[in-house]
Amino acid sequence: MAYVISDDCIACGTCIDECPVGAISEGEKYSIDPQQCTECGTCADVCPSEAIHPGA
Repeated sequence: MAYVISDDCIACGTCIDECPVGAISEGEKYSIDPQQCTECGTCADVCPSEAIHPGA
C-alpha cells in the first residue's frame, strides 16, 4: 500500500527531493500519488514531523 501524508505535514519540502519516482506533490499539505508510490519509505525516513506513514 502506498505511503500517505497526514495532517501533521508542515509542507517543509524535505520529502519531495527524496522521492525517487516523483510521487509527492506540493500544496498546503503535501500528497503522495498512490499510483506512482513504490513504497520505498524514503520520504518517511526524512520527514521531520513524522507525518508520512504506510497507507492502510
